[in-house]
Amino acid sequence: MIKHTRLRAVAGGRRLLVVNFVSLDGGIQSVLSADEDREGGFTVGGWVPPYADDVLSSFMQGKTIGASGMVLGRKTYQGFVDAWADADQSQPVVAAMTRMPKYVASRTLAAGDWANTHILGPDVAAQLAALKRQPGDHLVVFGSGDLLRTLIEADLIDEYHLLIFPIVLGSGKRLFPRLELPLRLRHTDTTVTTTGVVINSYATPAA
Repeated sequence: MIKHTRLRAVAGGRRLLVVNFVSLDGGIQSVLSADEDREGGFTVGGWVPPYADDVLSSFMQGKTIGASGMVLGRKTYQGFVDAWADADQSQPVVAAMTRMPKYVASRTLAAGDWANTHILGPDVAAQLAALKRQPGDHLVVFGSGDLLRTLIEADLIDEYHLLIFPIVLGSGKRLFPRLELPLRLRHTDTTVTTTGVVINSYATPAA
């Protein structure tokens, strides 16, 4: 069970946002393609693209282009490299992701294959708390289910933006691990896409 250790950065620094695609039953595994993550025998990957529309794209672009950095786990980072590192740089989102720092939590990578990649050391929570104290726009976490455990444990997340898709997966990795105490959030906004995706935004109590 996860216990909060309260490393939240001071007011006036950068906010840490989590943006995640989530099924109705809390699934977050292999969202974009069948081969993205088959760990545990997961066979129903690629469940997000059929629900794409302009509302969802606009939301994702805003959270990406407006960020001053991305925070990613190794698996999510390597998936992003495959999908975006060689993509058309004339696209604003691609150019923003290439330009911004990418902070990667990994025990195995010594360096990254994408411009402006920074591999975080063993004490990920302390390093991210320090990054949050720096001036700038928000930092955004995409995917990265394993890393989220560390961020929740250290109480570093300021906002959750959960895109709830109208699909039940029935298996696979889940967004939230078991917590020692309830994770109480404050609802700040809801947007519904034309395909039935509900984008719920929450702030943590101290944010």
